[in-house]
Amino acid sequence: MKIDVRHASHPDAVRAFDTETLRRHFLIERVFEDGEIRLTYSHYDRMVIGGAMPLDEGLLLSAPREIGQDTFLAERELGALNVGDVGWVVVDGKRHELQKYDCIYVGKSAKDVRFESVDAAKPAKFYLVSTPAHEVHPTVLLTRDKARHLTPGEAATANKRSIYQFIHPEVCQSCQLTMGFTMIDDGSVWNTMPAHTHDRRMEAYLYFDLEAEQRVFHFMGEPQQTRHILVASEQAIISPPWSIHSGAGTKNYSFIWAMAGDNKSFTDMDHIAIADLR
Repeated sequence: MKIDVRHASHPDAVRAFDTETLRRHFLIERVFEDGEIRLTYSHYDRMVIGGAMPLDEGLLLSAPREIGQDTFLAERELGALNVGDVGWVVVDGKRHELQKYDCIYVGKSAKDVRFESVDAAKPAKFYLVSTPAHEVHPTVLLTRDKARHLTPGEAATANKRSIYQFIHPEVCQSCQLTMGFTMIDDGSVWNTMPAHTHDRRMEAYLYFDLEAEQRVFHFMGEPQQTRHILVASEQAIISPPWSIHSGAGTKNYSFIWAMAGDNKSFTDMDHIAIADLR
């Protein structure tokens, strides 16, 4: 297991970041690695972001020193969403099969969590998000047909998309984690616009289903001090609570969003008019 630690950055400091510094603080360039679990520990809401890519052998989610517990989920909850081929998540001996786009919520106090691929030549890729938890909720397998499905946006504004809400109060109970994914329709490129912030919770994005030569322009920063990061497929972004988080691709794509903070209301947003962005 490999883990990186990212400290929180004050918005006044971020105003002076050059491209390299911005990427070093907010972009996770490599989420998946053959036969490994890679994790990034963010000091924004203590969210852990990572990827598990099992090959011939399963991968155990052990507790690195940064977690400060004997087991990874002793005081945490976990969401795992598969963006690869078919795999299993084994929770305390119970095996759950995840197809591509399936998700699993694993509650606090689960002791043994393992990730496996059905076929090492076509491995599963489990995108992992974990947040601190104060009570136990049951483990739930969430296939795409169980998700809350929304279809916002319009072709005329190039933001027509499908949103699948998995770990969400109307679908699956959690302590503070919310998680799902969005698929941008053919011909659209924006994942959200007008932009918004939600100062009460941070967010993380994993961009995927994008050809190797394509990119997403991820916009972040204060509404009057915007910045952008060029993101490739299967790279992730840490989005601070004070930052906008919007993106436009050179082609349509998908992304997983996950949030943690004071509440789980998906609509808890502070909207910013397009004309007010700088």
